[in-house]
Amino acid sequence: MTGVIAQSVHIESPYSAEAEAFIGDLRREYGQADYWLQPDCLDMPTLWVAPETLLPLLRHLKTEISRPFLMLYDLSAIDERLRLHRGEREAQQPQSDFTLVYQLLSLERDLFIRIKVALPESRLSVPSAIPVWACANWYEREVWDLFGIGFVGHPNLRRIMMPSTWQGHPLRKDHHARATEVDPFSLSPEKQRAEQEALLFKPEEWGMSRASDSSEFMFLNLGPNHPSVHGVFRVALQLDGERIVDAVPDIGYHHRGAEKMAERQAWHSYIPYTDRIDYLGGVMNNLPYVLALEQLAGIPVPPRAQTIRVMLCEFFRIASHLVFYGTFAQDVGQMSPVFYMFVDREKLFGIIEAITGGRMHPSWFRIGGVAQDLPEGWDKMVREFLDYMPKRLREYEGMVLKNKILQQRTRGIGVYNTDEALEWGATGPGLRATGLEWDLRKRRPYSGYDQFEFDIPTYDGGDCYDRCRVRVEEIWQSLRIIRQCLDNMPSGPYKSDHPLTTPPLKARTMHDIETLIQHFVNNSWGPVMPAGEVCVAVEATKGLNSYQIVSDGGTNAYRARIRTPSFPHLQMIPLLSRGLLVSDLIAIIASIDFVMADVDR
Repeated sequence: MTGVIAQSVHIESPYSAEAEAFIGDLRREYGQADYWLQPDCLDMPTLWVAPETLLPLLRHLKTEISRPFLMLYDLSAIDERLRLHRGEREAQQPQSDFTLVYQLLSLERDLFIRIKVALPESRLSVPSAIPVWACANWYEREVWDLFGIGFVGHPNLRRIMMPSTWQGHPLRKDHHARATEVDPFSLSPEKQRAEQEALLFKPEEWGMSRASDSSEFMFLNLGPNHPSVHGVFRVALQLDGERIVDAVPDIGYHHRGAEKMAERQAWHSYIPYTDRIDYLGGVMNNLPYVLALEQLAGIPVPPRAQTIRVMLCEFFRIASHLVFYGTFAQDVGQMSPVFYMFVDREKLFGIIEAITGGRMHPSWFRIGGVAQDLPEGWDKMVREFLDYMPKRLREYEGMVLKNKILQQRTRGIGVYNTDEALEWGATGPGLRATGLEWDLRKRRPYSGYDQFEFDIPTYDGGDCYDRCRVRVEEIWQSLRIIRQCLDNMPSGPYKSDHPLTTPPLKARTMHDIETLIQHFVNNSWGPVMPAGEVCVAVEATKGLNSYQIVSDGGTNAYRARIRTPSFPHLQMIPLLSRGLLVSDLIAIIASIDFVMADVDR
């Protein structure tokens, strides 16, 4: 790797203007030639660095470079041991058994970059990045849990997704993917005792002390089965009376191996799995996945298909925010709003069902477009909803946002500022509630969002109340976007005629044997995507959601990394709740608006 690094600074940049500006700044301001710029990663600048020079580069990118990268957006890994295609000969990636992938975001530059570290199987460790970014804590635990890569200096490197008694690291290529690949499960008395012993709560293992100089602490489990934790989620509370000394989240109860399943599902047949990540976001989950594959294969999407996608995504943004709005009010003591809002959600699902045939999980987006064209009468249904909803929102404002008790319960509670939001990886409404006007649909438009007029709601309190207000205003903006889709729906095809769209259009299927074979293969095995790597993010209902796809030139993903907004948001709970009351924690949890499937995957 060292020999490759030495010549890195002479490679011409093939990237966008923003990326070229970053590469120029890096060469001028970093003053080191200890990285290699990978020239064939066209989705974002990708730098390879040795383990011993990782932290100096990360620190420079966060604190010293002009227009810095203040957010550690994601951290994941790739088991390279079975991979065949790792770049063209002139851009061959450094040899590695495992590769660490750090993804950084500069909001000033509107730019994502990757930092990669090549690791041999004999030395699977790097220095912890927690001194640079606090949010690296959970990401490093996840990588250690699922890949077995260590992080020197991590304060509590233990499993986060899998049970503490789990054997092996599931995202390694040599770990089984199906239960049928191992012996049938059995629970001997010895194993049962060991499992029960592992479940014993030991405060020291959670970074807590049993007593202070003046009193003993009480420990309380909130969850993992409790109506106020919005899913299978546990918070271990260290209490001094009713005052929270510490609140340590415990996740993983909903882990289903979504990334592992991507390695054995065809590109097309994996689409329904994406719906179940943020199960309140519906087709919003399909979008980053199909966008990534379309970018990887160079598949153009017709304007009509793009507009249909935008309309359906904004419908699901409203549906998700209505669930948040009602349950937020419910968690602080209001029972009525959630029932009214679920009525509106049902009306919305009626439209989605008429268009897609599904409700919560229609799995309707396709590689190259959508599953079918809009049905007759869709416009009448959409227009009726757009005319109906504003009056309801005004009623809810008086019922919820202007309620003095709710304001007293949520204003000044769970506060964080913009700097803290970036430090912990907060995105979406939680970031905009700190006063920062940053929305991916505006800053890095995708799917034609640059053709729509809408505003980015912001408030600057950074508390539970403002996180609610931002989402309420986003409902208004989504209605505005949907009306533009209704009034300006383009004509034309609903899917690209590119040969890798799935399933392919049937129009020319019977013309000759070649098109018949292509249709049969694409429907049975799915398309063969070109080898390469791409990552596409979208402004999802709860923040930024992205799919990092690694293709080895086959019919399924070699690696599919799902970055979700809820994962870093939950890591902020200790920061937001220390010194407050247990009742305040319930309001904080409600204001985060997370989904546990989005966290655990």
